Amino acid sequence: MQENSPMTLPNGLTPETARAAAARAYELDRRHVFHSWSAQAHLDPMTISAAQGCYVWDGDGNRLLDFSSQMVNTNIGHQHPKVVAAVQEQAAKLCTVAPPHVNDARSEAARLIAERTPGELNKIFFTNGGAEAVEHAVRMARLHTGRYKVLARYRSYHGGTETAVNLTGDPRRWPNDHGNSGVVHFFGPFLYRTQFHSTDETEETERALAHLEQTIAFEGPNTIAAIVLESIPGTAGIMVPPPGYMAGVRALCDKYGIMFIADEVMSGFGRTGKWFAIEHFEGVVPDLITFAKGVNSGYVPLGGVAISPAIAASFDDKPYPGGLTYSGHPLATAAAVATINAMADERVIENAAEIGAQVLGPGLRELAGRHPSIGEVRGTGVFWALELVRDRTSREPLAPYGGTSPAMTEVVAASKAAGLLLFVNFNRLHVVPPCIVSEAEAKEGLAILDQTLTVADRHTS
Repeated sequence: MQENSPMTLPNGLTPETARAAAARAYELDRRHVFHSWSAQAHLDPMTISAAQGCYVWDGDGNRLLDFSSQMVNTNIGHQHPKVVAAVQEQAAKLCTVAPPHVNDARSEAARLIAERTPGELNKIFFTNGGAEAVEHAVRMARLHTGRYKVLARYRSYHGGTETAVNLTGDPRRWPNDHGNSGVVHFFGPFLYRTQFHSTDETEETERALAHLEQTIAFEGPNTIAAIVLESIPGTAGIMVPPPGYMAGVRALCDKYGIMFIADEVMSGFGRTGKWFAIEHFEGVVPDLITFAKGVNSGYVPLGGVAISPAIAASFDDKPYPGGLTYSGHPLATAAAVATINAMADERVIENAAEIGAQVLGPGLRELAGRHPSIGEVRGTGVFWALELVRDRTSREPLAPYGGTSPAMTEVVAASKAAGLLLFVNFNRLHVVPPCIVSEAEAKEGLAILDQTLTVADRHTS
């Protein structure tokens, strides 16, 4: 790993002070903190002592390039001075207020978000995070249509709350799924591991849409409130939908009176090189968009739902039966205002698109030419995945679906030891740096990846 300056960390701590604080934090964590998605007795979490831009410093003062953006949410990078200042200024002015009351931070955040959503999704309901946004979007769709069932794809992730985790199409759903949630899953397009025996993107689109329409027919169109899709699936593998698929979903929703919910919790606010990933699919406007993460880079928890005029009108004369104590919290929405304005002023969205097209995309494809462990490179903007395999012909994954393997454990450890944090899921390495990443930083990460992948190559046949 690269060592930080021996004098101080970015937050002013000396390495010695940071190590002492980290040791105490780790001790208390293991004694008292219950971690999500984890077997508690097997944890050895890394302590983060400081962060700045695209880098974090661990408890020993080692600097790591953050190609995970933590949970793929620090789109504007760590400790952006304009966002930090906005939170500080808001705290000095008004720390909190109940959601029935107007506050200027929430009003301005809603305006800025509505200006960037496609079509006329001009009403914004704020939540504390992405899972709650999905919960409320589904509730709105059910109440608006008077129907209950919701369709969602396999290989997806929508959150950890009750409805959201049942919508999720990965193994985290299994312990929480009792078959009574009203959710029906279907196969989405994924040409590399096609369920439809397709040979190209055109066939994959046509066959995936035919499968979806058949699912609708068999479930009963008049029973289905919504189809929920990540505009570009994130945790499940960054499978960019092939041309025509999202437009086809929109057409099926229109045909059967089904609401189209685009989950942009991970893919929104610059991650794909556009404000919202749905913009990659020209002319496709959902009925509801869920967002969180990048809206303020997680500086203060915030999520929300952008709502179409037709759905919003359903609650003009009858109350919407839902709310949250911290909906539109002033500190969170002040952070969102500063984040969105900084992204616009500093060309952060454009940077994500340019880095993806000129550095990450070409660089990752070049790595695939040298490393037999890479089965496929997928992505756009600063949203990429490497599918690691034991054999390119059979496409056997380097770790099983829903699990890990000694090989993947070695790869992750090698990456961290070399100074690079990656977002990892099953057999995939996700390359998802902050949207502010520079060309030099992107190339630094690619160089470390090149070194790391030699470990993966040892497990190929």
